[in-house]
Amino acid sequence: MSFGRLERTPGPQPMSDINMTPLVDVMLVLVVIFILTAPLLASAIRLDLPRAQGATPGDAPQFVTLVVDRSGQAYLDDQPLSQAALAERLQRIGAARPDTEVQLRADAAVPYGRMVEVMGAAHSAGLQRIGFVAEQPAAAP
Repeated sequence: MSFGRLERTPGPQPMSDINMTPLVDVMLVLVVIFILTAPLLASAIRLDLPRAQGATPGDAPQFVTLVVDRSGQAYLDDQPLSQAALAERLQRIGAARPDTEVQLRADAAVPYGRMVEVMGAAHSAGLQRIGFVAEQPAAAP
């Protein structure tokens, strides 16, 4: 019996380079998550927004956020203001930048009369662009 040479072929060598592709993929996913969640953390005032079919997210280049909570308290850029102080601040904003959009966020339980007061203050200050922030209704199964 003849066996010949018992020579083994060398197996695959261990890879000494680190594969960066999975790390980059994970980092890009995290960046996208942070970009999407950052606007949600902008307002610290807890509201129960009304639901509307036509509600779609959108941002204007220049805007101020006007929030009216359940009790009727108005907040301009998260600062509570009385009706007189609100009208004065809106007047200054309207004089400086008349094309500024007012993004109005109001609780569903706010009376209509209070909303008219707030919108009237913005309108009399020369701010003609008022956007109403609402949530889309839950999808029906």
